[in-house]
Amino acid sequence: MKTAVIKYPGTTCEIDVYKALLEAGVNAEIVRYKDFDPDKFDAVILPGGFSFGDYLRAGSIAASTETMKKVKEMALEGKTVIGICNGFQILVESGLLKGALLPNLSLRFISKWVYLKVVRFDTPLTRGLNKNVIRMPIAHAEGRFYMDDIEEAKRLAVLLYSDENGNVDEKVNPNGSILNVASIANEEGNVIGMMPHPERASFKLTSPFGDTDGLLLFRGLK
Repeated sequence: MKTAVIKYPGTTCEIDVYKALLEAGVNAEIVRYKDFDPDKFDAVILPGGFSFGDYLRAGSIAASTETMKKVKEMALEGKTVIGICNGFQILVESGLLKGALLPNLSLRFISKWVYLKVVRFDTPLTRGLNKNVIRMPIAHAEGRFYMDDIEEAKRLAVLLYSDENGNVDEKVNPNGSILNVASIANEEGNVIGMMPHPERASFKLTSPFGDTDGLLLFRGLK
């Protein structure tokens, strides 16, 4: 497989994602959004940052580009599409994923390491995992996931904010997301959005805990 890492104006995490993919043994390439050719890739990642400065709503301008029309075609073909943080916002704004990402309840930017309970194992990122609690950081101001349909949100959720033992409750919910949702996928499981940053949990040198759980997710793209 070959994975494209899309670079929009204002995207800041493309190099981190690219290096983490290489560390995971994934064939990857950073691609400027206007140069993206979906026929050359089996998967695509929309990394974090502030695409187009997050003017209007976070991710909304990027969601309306010709690039996202091509990403939608990939998704319909069953190829893997991943959005991390701002990339998740783009996927929601484009309609590739359901729900909305609202400002954190605290109305403050949150940057911290969190535990995540894996509740869905049918996505490319999670199907090879041999544990159901992982740890990685979040860094966002608009990451509070919301859906009107609680049962649908429960069905689509991939990762939930939890404690180190996988217990899910409001005390470990950093941003007020419904049901503690940190990540969702589409029904088929090939389009995944997540607020946590796996690329920041892929190298022991940059992890305060030595965790490299991000690599466990990225290895699903090999």
